[in-house]
Amino acid sequence: MAWRLCVQELEDRLQCPICLEVFKEPLMLQCGHSYCKGCLVSLSRHLDSGLRCPVCRQEVDGSSSPPNVSLARVIEALRLPEDPEPKVCAQHRNPLSLFCEKDQELICGLCGLLGSHQHHRVTPVSTVYSRMKEELAGLISDLKQEEKKVEEHIAKLVNNRTRIVNESDVFSWVIRREFQELHHLVDEEKARCLEGLEGHTRGLMASLDMQLEQARGTRERLVQAERVLEQFGNESHHEFIRKYHSMASRAELQQARPLEGVFSPISFKPGLHQADIKLTVWKRLFRKVLPAPESLKLDPATAHPLLELSKGNTVVQCGLLAQRCANQPERFDYSTCVLASRGFSCGRHYWEVVVGSKSDWRLGVIKGTASRKGKLNKSPEHGVWLIGLKEGRLYEAFGCPRVPLPVAGHPHRIGVYLHYEQGGLTFFDADRPDDLRPLYTFQADFQGKLYPILDTCWHERGSNSLPLVLPPPSGPGHLTPPQPTTL
Repeated sequence: MAWRLCVQELEDRLQCPICLEVFKEPLMLQCGHSYCKGCLVSLSRHLDSGLRCPVCRQEVDGSSSPPNVSLARVIEALRLPEDPEPKVCAQHRNPLSLFCEKDQELICGLCGLLGSHQHHRVTPVSTVYSRMKEELAGLISDLKQEEKKVEEHIAKLVNNRTRIVNESDVFSWVIRREFQELHHLVDEEKARCLEGLEGHTRGLMASLDMQLEQARGTRERLVQAERVLEQFGNESHHEFIRKYHSMASRAELQQARPLEGVFSPISFKPGLHQADIKLTVWKRLFRKVLPAPESLKLDPATAHPLLELSKGNTVVQCGLLAQRCANQPERFDYSTCVLASRGFSCGRHYWEVVVGSKSDWRLGVIKGTASRKGKLNKSPEHGVWLIGLKEGRLYEAFGCPRVPLPVAGHPHRIGVYLHYEQGGLTFFDADRPDDLRPLYTFQADFQGKLYPILDTCWHERGSNSLPLVLPPPSGPGHLTPPQPTTL
């Protein structure tokens, strides 16, 4: 349906018959005509007689006129918002058709020709409007881009937060698992200490009980001998003298007497001082929390031609005659070295090497990319981390410079502990499995694969021909980690 009325005609038909203005709070009389509330109240106040509709002259009751809600909604929908700013110049009453670029305000044509804005750079309002709309569009686009970046940043923060929560949960699980294992190990060591103490106490008690039983037997024999002598003393003079020299009680009496100074007190010495309990248990726990010993074998392809491998490539010694073997890139051709067949590029690893009574040896780890031709550069700067024994008396770590090691005694077994991520390589005196004694620790930023390396040193005409051995895993068994608890 087409609309036939223009806005002006519609506005004329929405006028109050009394004030001739657009209805304000229209009220509808019983006759159907509507009036402004204020007009109807004013009209009723000035009439002495009853109210009559000004249009149809029908008598009506003004006090019971309801609001014309539909008419009020139509007027509200057609009403334009008021412009708070004037569209004409306040001074010249001309349209604000120009924009002063210097003063950044709207002006009329006379303001630009005669007023305070003359000689200023002015631009038509339409041009300024288009320009500002473009600038606004650009600002909106920039804001959208920034909003997009902020949204991406928020998403990253949320993901980061979620990742932190997940990693924290996993790490909490690991902490619980590790402490559960530590509690298990501590309880095991406590049981072991108590069992040793009880066994030692049982031995002392058995020895004391045996001595006590012997002493009580001796006391019983003495009592019996005393009884016999008392009975013999009641004999008559002649019988006493006649039988005295033939009685056997004197010999029995001598045998029944305990020898003077026989008693020797037994001291309670459990082999563990009270103040050393924590330290001793810590040493045992330290050995148990190390990774299970690696079962390593030597790689024949890397062995110097003088080296002889045996027992499943777990024993190496320097011979007198070079063997015929291909000069491969991975083979040492000057230093009497050989590598293990396994390398490590992550994680924690522990292995042992039996050096026995060799007077000269070196062992440690080497980068897989280190040169194996010519004399081996024994320093961390060249990717080699070693300790060794020289001439049976000088233990040293091959750093820059070399570090003499104050080693007590002559360890026959050396433990090597590699913690790749922490960059730690620690050597131990592993002769006593329950009491590993640290010898030296290298700290480095490990990169690439590392291989265990053994250097038998030259045989020195047979004086240093003893082998180096990679023993099978032995010593205290490593406990199977307990099943993790459910978080």
